Amino acid sequence: MRSGEFATILRLKERFRSDAAAGVLLGIGDDAAVLEAKPFDKLVWTIDEQVEKTHFRRDLAGWIDIGWRSFMAAASDLAAMGAEPWCALSALSLPADFEDEDLDALTRGQHAAAVRLGTSIVGGNLTRGELVTVTTTLLGTTDRPMLRSAARAGDEIWIAGRLGLAATGLFALERGLIDERLDGVKEAWLRPWARIGEGRHAAKRARALVDVSDGLAQDVGHMAEASQVRAVFDEKALRAHANRTGLDTVAELIALDPLEVMLGGGEDYVLAAASDVPLEGFWRAGVFAEGQGVALKRTGGRERELFELGYDHFRSRL
Repeated sequence: MRSGEFATILRLKERFRSDAAAGVLLGIGDDAAVLEAKPFDKLVWTIDEQVEKTHFRRDLAGWIDIGWRSFMAAASDLAAMGAEPWCALSALSLPADFEDEDLDALTRGQHAAAVRLGTSIVGGNLTRGELVTVTTTLLGTTDRPMLRSAARAGDEIWIAGRLGLAATGLFALERGLIDERLDGVKEAWLRPWARIGEGRHAAKRARALVDVSDGLAQDVGHMAEASQVRAVFDEKALRAHANRTGLDTVAELIALDPLEVMLGGGEDYVLAAASDVPLEGFWRAGVFAEGQGVALKRTGGRERELFELGYDHFRSRL
């Protein structure tokens, strides 16, 4: 059974009212939220939309997972700016077949993700639509916003997080593969993490930062283009990472190339930094050099140019 709009708003108010972040003077229940900003901090503002049949399918993920993923995807943009989450707005478009039980599960996922990051949802919007869409707007604060345009030739490429697991998990889910050895990679896609702590740490030392949502080669390529340098990944370092995380074993199990999955697979929400010094919690994946483009330095020393790897909203489909 589906409640009306105002009964639904009351359900959402009950879900989110108990965890208001500091500086939130008024949350859900009025025409708008009221916030009191800290002096001297810079505000970082991002928005992310998760659309049914583009970012998720009901047969692949439960509503709790979808709520969690939608919030963490938005929060990852804050991590890439070196920001701490402050508060969020959530706009939902819901079709006629979306029941109260579905909404409760979706908002449980959102709430769990917000609590995990120490923030809160303070308002939003509801509307009727043909498909489920979850739009999350997040405000964060930082004293030093990280940009993707500040990398320099000679900086090394540093990664926080595990590459390739989410794309491997999505592959397994799409094909309905049942094997307990695949549970970890499925979980990597269903329950990603925004690496807020690593982003805050990188902001103290790194020159540039970006989150990897559409694929390592593509997203670091955006950094290289914005910084007018060339990104060169180290095949040996990537293969060592695949071995450490067990990706090579799992990828072989379902006939995927772990190197291609790491370079082209998305939704890992790892962070990629440009830094001339090592970063705690990060591992080295390559170097920025003079020139342009993105390449892979093979174990024999030759470079392979990387083109059109990763997710593109106007080329790709779930």
